[in-house]
This record gives sequence, C-alpha cells and structure tokens, in this order.
Amino acid sequence: MVYICWLLSFFVWIFIGLLWCITIIGIPFGVQCFKIGSFSLFPFGKTIKTDFNKHPIANIIWIIFFGWEIALGYIIVGVIFFITIIGIPFAKQNFKLASLSFMPFGSNI
Repeated sequence: MVYICWLLSFFVWIFIGLLWCITIIGIPFGVQCFKIGSFSLFPFGKTIKTDFNKHPIANIIWIIFFGWEIALGYIIVGVIFFITIIGIPFAKQNFKLASLSFMPFGSNI
C-alpha cells in the first residue's frame, strides 16, 4: 500500500513537472518537481539539506502557492503511518518529503 502511494506520488510529480515545463517561466518549478518526484520514488538512505538562502524568492513563491499544502499532506500521511510500528520508517520518509516539498529550491539530496 505504501509503495503504491509513493508510486502515485512519483507519477503526479512528474506530470506536474511536465506541465510546468511547457512555459519558459515554469521550467525552474518543473525541474524542482522532477527532483521531488525522483526522491519520492526511492526515499530510503538519502538525506536532504535545505538551504533557504540559495534561492529565497523562488522558495517564497513556492511556499505561498504550493509548498505548505503539499508539505501538510505529507505530514498528515506521516502521522498516520506513525500509528503502527511497521509504518514508522515510512513516516520518517514522508517527513523528509515534507521538508523537500516545502522548500525545494536550493536543497540537496
């Protein structure tokens, strides 16, 4: 079940990234969607370092329009996974996805 959610998340991120890449202005946002999509497919064993100061304007735009809603969704799913012992590792990965989807610009995987 968990892998189906992450596979669906991967396809949604890739689709949204393709839609963003249609316009020239949206290409940086599309590239970030591809980065999040690749991370959502294989999140285990990777660390995320976010640096807000690399692209602050892009991060502010992302947070206002997209970031907080997506991060909230990943946090809610992570809290639900924390209910069972088996779901704890998956919850930790959802919290990583939440931090990446909140501020993707300037973050390193």
